[in-house]
Amino acid sequence: MSLTNEQYDTIMRIYSRRQADNRFRQKERQQAVYDAIPAFADLETEISSLQASRARLMLDDQAGQARCCADRLHTLCEQRNHLLAEHGFPADYLKPHYICPDCQDTGYIGRQKCHCFRQAEIDLLYHQSNLRQVLERENFSHFREDYYPEDMIDPGTGLSSRRLAQTALAEAHRFIEAFSQTPPNLFLYGSTGTGKTFLTNCIAKELLERSFSVLYFSSGQLFDRFSRHSFSSEKEDDDFRYHVFDCDLLIIDDLGTEMVNAFVSSQLFLLINERLMRRKSTVISTNLTPENFLNTYSERIFSRISSSYQILKLFGDDIRLRKKLLEHTVS
Repeated sequence: MSLTNEQYDTIMRIYSRRQADNRFRQKERQQAVYDAIPAFADLETEISSLQASRARLMLDDQAGQARCCADRLHTLCEQRNHLLAEHGFPADYLKPHYICPDCQDTGYIGRQKCHCFRQAEIDLLYHQSNLRQVLERENFSHFREDYYPEDMIDPGTGLSSRRLAQTALAEAHRFIEAFSQTPPNLFLYGSTGTGKTFLTNCIAKELLERSFSVLYFSSGQLFDRFSRHSFSSEKEDDDFRYHVFDCDLLIIDDLGTEMVNAFVSSQLFLLINERLMRRKSTVISTNLTPENFLNTYSERIFSRISSSYQILKLFGDDIRLRKKLLEHTVS
């Protein structure tokens, strides 16, 4: 699925607005400095004039005079920085403040799409605009250990619900910190309502804020897409596979709730294997235990996951019910 001209123009208008907003805010900051430091405007004018003179001298091959210009420029720039600091302004106060410093809010680095453009493309093509709204609610700052009781023991591991949650939380933080060096993978399992989706959203928010591309699918949506693109044009199929194979993080939520058949199993193996070969991270959440997962899918899929994924368990009551109980107790 590739962008239509209209969709491309929609994204580029976003970048145009960012650039216009940035110029407006930069002028506001500049005026604030001029109001606080009356002599600053003249200093800026002198610096600009010297920069132009130095450029002309270098073009005229007058190296000695150009060096004198450079020395004077250095002195004036230090004076400018001192004045800013003296009046409580940060050193970069007058510089552009980009949302994406890598492409300077243009969407491109050279002729290549920036990572921020790729994420905008993913959001538009796969209707992820509401994901960021969800992440404002579901993130690490809202993770509560008291939803996981200490006195509820998981018979499979012998650990308490809270201890398992604390372990999963610590591993999620390690996942994020290791992301740019050694792309990790997570397989998160547990019964319905134990916070698996919440934890994957915590990870997604942190990585989006660090400018990584994140693509989210429920398992049903993912395999429906695979099915539809199997019968689409070669170009559309290539674009879809590029996004699911090459995004920095792919999240597959509720794996096992789709209708499992030979097509689903083959596409899941292809997806897991391809992303491992490309060294791209994947997070899978499921209600299936590892044993049930092995029985539902093929042994080769389970082998890939057991050897290449960190497997974590969440255990406890449905958090939505426990949340209501806690709120009732407080009130």
